[in-house]
Amino acid sequence: MGLRNKDLISIHDLSVGEVATILDVAKKLKRKQKNGEPHQYLKGKTLGMIFSKASTRTRVSFEVGFWQLGGHPIYLNDSASQIGRGEPVRDTARVLSRFVDGIMIRTFSHESVLELAKYASIPVINGLTDLLHPCQALTDLFTIMEHKEVLKGRKLVYVGDGNNMAHSLMYACAKVGMNMVCACPQGYQPDPEIVRTAQEDAVHTGCTIEVDDDLFRAAKGADVLYTDVWASMGQESEQSIRQEALGEYQINKELLSVARPDAMVLHCLPAHRGEEITEEVLEGPQSKVFDQAENRLHVQKAVMALLMSDEVL
Repeated sequence: MGLRNKDLISIHDLSVGEVATILDVAKKLKRKQKNGEPHQYLKGKTLGMIFSKASTRTRVSFEVGFWQLGGHPIYLNDSASQIGRGEPVRDTARVLSRFVDGIMIRTFSHESVLELAKYASIPVINGLTDLLHPCQALTDLFTIMEHKEVLKGRKLVYVGDGNNMAHSLMYACAKVGMNMVCACPQGYQPDPEIVRTAQEDAVHTGCTIEVDDDLFRAAKGADVLYTDVWASMGQESEQSIRQEALGEYQINKELLSVARPDAMVLHCLPAHRGEEITEEVLEGPQSKVFDQAENRLHVQKAVMALLMSDEVL
C-alpha cells in the first residue's frame, strides 16, 4: 500500500524508503509534465485546501498540481468558511472527510493539524505550521538532488532563525544521510526536542545534525547554504528585535567564500534582500531558489498522488 491513505504531517514520521519514493515519483511527474505526458492519477478526486495564513507558492502549487493530476481543488480560508467562526477542528475534519478525498492545511498551530489528522478519515497534508514545513523541505531535497545527484554525505548549512524551516530541514537531512548544521544565535536556535529526534533519525543514516552559533565555522565546506526570513508570518512585531539579533546571520559573498566552490544557495522565499541574503547572492550563479520554487509543484504532486491515488505509481 505504501503511502496511500496516510497523512504527511512531519518528515520525522516518514521512513527512509518513503522519502526516497516521494523524490522518485516527483522526478517522474516532473518529466511527464515537461514532456506533455498525461498523468491524471487523481481524476475525479477533490482536495480541500484550508488556509489560515496568506500564501503564494503553497496555494498556487497545490491548486495547479492537483488540477494537473486530474482532480478538483477547493480553496477555504478563515473568512469564507465556518472555521473562521469558531467551528471546532474536529468537526471540520469529520465533515470534510464526507465531502473530499484529501485535506491540505496551512495554519499557525501545529496542534490544529494534529487534531485535524486525528479526526479526519482521509489523508491530511501539512502545508505549513509554525513548527514544521515538510513539503518545502522535501522540495529542497529534490532540488539538491537535481543539482548534486547524491544527497548522502553532503553538508547543508542553514543560516538564521531556528524556525519551522530549520526543523523540517533537520528531519529531511536525517532521513537521507545529509549532514546539517543550523547556524543560529543564542535565543533563536531550533527546538531542542526537534534537534534531539532529528539526531536520533540521523544515527540510522550515518549523518550528523548540529547547532552552532559560529556562522563561519558552521558554513565551512558547505555543499548547500540555506536561509529564510528573520521574522516569519505572525512575528512582524518582532522585526526590529530580530534584525538586531540576527543581523550577522546573512548569506553574502563573504560567507559563500568559505563554502565549497560549487556550493548552491537556497531560500524558501519570499526573500528580504539585504537582510537574510544579499541581492548579489540571491541573483548570482550559485542561487537555485527559482528552481527550488518551481519544484514545490512537482514534489507536492508526488505527495498528493502517493497519498490519494488508486493506482500504483
